[in-house]
Amino acid sequence: MILHIFITFFLLFSTLDAIEFTDMYEISAKKDESTKFLVNYSTYVREFKFRWTLYVNEGLVLFHSYDAKLGQKVLYLNTTNQSFKVFLKQQNNGRYEAPYLLVKFKEFDFKENRAKFEVFLSDKRSQIKLEKVEKKG
Repeated sequence: MILHIFITFFLLFSTLDAIEFTDMYEISAKKDESTKFLVNYSTYVREFKFRWTLYVNEGLVLFHSYDAKLGQKVLYLNTTNQSFKVFLKQQNNGRYEAPYLLVKFKEFDFKENRAKFEVFLSDKRSQIKLEKVEKKG
């Protein structure tokens, strides 16, 4: 009986923790094809972009920028280096985690030469409005 109650509480709280993300986007992109999001909060509009440029030895080389800060990552499937975070606001204190984007490398399609990603928004205080900018043409 105690084990049953423990399992029930465990499942309940693990489910609540899993609802950390407020938005999720699925992205499929070819080499050097840029994906762009507008990040809106308060009176600010910031831009988050990423693109991949090379897939070799099961590693995907990815460039990203947020608010004119550039970065480069190498992502691998099925490892701890499968994703990365980009904080969207400065973290003011230790009790509150600032909103962030999590970009996760999901799959590489060799036939189409496309990388597939999921982009998650974590925003526990609902401060951010995220907008994916669609490609023209």
